[in-house]
Amino acid sequence: MPNQHNTIIQSVNPKPATAAVTALSKRHADGALPIEDFDIELEDQSGKKVHFSETDRQAIMTGLMLHTSGKQFIRKQMFSDALEVLTMGEEAFSLCNPKSIELVDNIPILQIDMVWCYFMLQDIAQLSVAGLRLEKAREGLERAHGKDSSRFRLLQAGRSSELALYLRLELLEGVVAYHSGQFDKSRKFLTSAQAKFFQLQVPDEALSIVMSMGFGEQDAKRSLRMSNQDVQSAVNLLVLEREQRKQKREDDIHRRNEIKEQKRYGVTPLKKAVDLQKLMELDSIGFEKELAAEALRKNENDTQKALDDLTNPDANNALQRAIESRKRKRQQRANDGTVEQLVSMGFERSIVISAVQAGGSLEQVMHQLLTHPRADPIAAADNSSNAHDSSANDNASTPGSTPADAVLENLSPDTVGIDNSNEGPSATEIEQRDLEMEDEIADELARGDAISDYNIDVTQEGEAINEYTLLCWIRGVAMEKLRLPICPAKRKADGNNDMKMSL
Repeated sequence: MPNQHNTIIQSVNPKPATAAVTALSKRHADGALPIEDFDIELEDQSGKKVHFSETDRQAIMTGLMLHTSGKQFIRKQMFSDALEVLTMGEEAFSLCNPKSIELVDNIPILQIDMVWCYFMLQDIAQLSVAGLRLEKAREGLERAHGKDSSRFRLLQAGRSSELALYLRLELLEGVVAYHSGQFDKSRKFLTSAQAKFFQLQVPDEALSIVMSMGFGEQDAKRSLRMSNQDVQSAVNLLVLEREQRKQKREDDIHRRNEIKEQKRYGVTPLKKAVDLQKLMELDSIGFEKELAAEALRKNENDTQKALDDLTNPDANNALQRAIESRKRKRQQRANDGTVEQLVSMGFERSIVISAVQAGGSLEQVMHQLLTHPRADPIAAADNSSNAHDSSANDNASTPGSTPADAVLENLSPDTVGIDNSNEGPSATEIEQRDLEMEDEIADELARGDAISDYNIDVTQEGEAINEYTLLCWIRGVAMEKLRLPICPAKRKADGNNDMKMSL
């Protein structure tokens, strides 16, 4: 395949991304209580939440996140790494019930992205595989979008949001046909792709009008491309997206608060979160909320069994004892954590234990320790500095602060009143997380929406279309020359009956 003159960034190992995806998908399986203060949910093209069986849900989530990670590698032009991750994404999708995913277009788009990687890597050895993938992609898109994208455009209020995706598909089909010797077929695909390319070019006047309404250049271009350059339709799309983002922020805040509440109640024996909808039902009929949550937690969110326990005096007493026991354990864990951290800062263990057992706020405990004659504040400050790798300037007290304030700044959040109950995700599980990679994937997912997969910058595609169109033209001219009649005089002058041409 012709050289695309791209700057290739040095490859990195994609395995951390795969591990992060696997961890995220497991923690965000249906009903599970995530470590994070967010949840990952599946939506259709209209933004509505969709539900699958737990097995299908985890497979789909894994496939989607691997696809997201693969697209990150593509944007960085790390195509070999992208292929490795996308291949694993394809395997994850293959674990789903085919009926569950036959009308979604994520898998066809993944196939197109894989062939795009072949193209950018100039991997001619994958030619036959590329052709099969593109056939599957076109069939899958027709199932998901309808004939001539009729169903998709109905969902998108008549907008042509999918145009750039089909441009890339037709370009790749043209490239595969060209290298397979099917030049007429190649020209057909390339001509169609070129028409879409011209259709996606944004007029300066339309761009200026949309930007004058307060929208950024990139958003304005994207909306115009997806709206057939119709200014009013583009503005409507941008306004709709702004409203959807606002609603999503509100939903995210609500869900974050729900997760915090669920973490207070702990998890069921099968490590599921307490079902807040069922909890609201029990609360609405008069049961104390914390008691109802414990009943649901104990009974795997079975409402009837929870009701039986709540209305049975002996079982009800057992629930109350369990709640009190858990509270004592949580308090003990918090106290133990405080003791260990203060001891590591240079205070004597016996004094720390006495101070913590005496009760009071953390500030009061710190004040007692810092004013106790047997404490060693200098050692405490030194140990704190070493433990946190902080500079002397970082540890310096601000004007008006007390010694207790300076030490409190060095305490971990876990010590300051945060419930470290091991009834949720384990500490070991948290330590094994690749936070940076998980955050990167989660951020990418958060930025996505129902049409983000169709938002493609087609600059490279336009260059490739021109290049292969020229190659097809040259090939056509050469073939015409081969078919031209040969002048007898010329044949005699050449002294042979065979015409030799260099293509």
